[in-house]
Amino acid sequence: MKTVLVIGIGAGNPDHLTLQALKALNRVDVFLLFDKGPAKHGLNDLRRDLCTRLATERPWRMVEADNPPRGPDGDSYAGAVQQLNDDKQRLIERLIADEVADGQCAGILVWGDPALYDSTLRILQAILAAGREVFEYQVIPGITAVQALAAAHRVPLNEIGGSVRISPGRQLSDALGAGDSQVVMLDAHQAFNRLRGQGLYIWWGAYVGSADEILIAGPLDQVADQIEHVRDQARLRHGWIMDTYLLKRTLP
Repeated sequence: MKTVLVIGIGAGNPDHLTLQALKALNRVDVFLLFDKGPAKHGLNDLRRDLCTRLATERPWRMVEADNPPRGPDGDSYAGAVQQLNDDKQRLIERLIADEVADGQCAGILVWGDPALYDSTLRILQAILAAGREVFEYQVIPGITAVQALAAAHRVPLNEIGGSVRISPGRQLSDALGAGDSQVVMLDAHQAFNRLRGQGLYIWWGAYVGSADEILIAGPLDQVADQIEHVRDQARLRHGWIMDTYLLKRTLP
């Protein structure tokens, strides 16, 4: 029986790997990497570095394939993502069939945690449902950008008795309750700007946990322009950006 380990590797700091993830790395025979193009080579460079430094207990090899491109959203964001996942399903199914021998263990290294804004688990479930490949898979949780952001800013995510909502930027709520918290990920258009004038406080971070970490916090109305400028400059410098922020109505 083949085994696939879906390993959460944290938000960019190698020290974020759990002991469970470290043990998982040292079970892997074949690491599967997916290249998202020159702008995001740094993400796979980190994965290679983690494997080289930490997977030292047994021989392994690495197989890298081009990640399918995502088409335009058009009339349906969900439809575009589903098409991307269908393309990735065919790719991952082929790699498991061709590159992983019976009895071997494959590893897929997922940024952050496999259960939050990542489709690897859905794709593996779809492959098994199709019935052409048989394998077992295990999930090793990782530290998310949400946790890393709160730790970097030394702020609790929730208010006492309040709720925490996690959403992409396109679903940022305009009605943030007094005791509630809003965490926003995948915000390419700085949706926080439409919440100016509401007395909110923001804790923002990019490349959280990495050597390139940038942190800004303060009343939203006062720091929104600074965040936009810093974000634009960082994206130009690195070719990509991964940022997250926390919003609260209750000021510290």
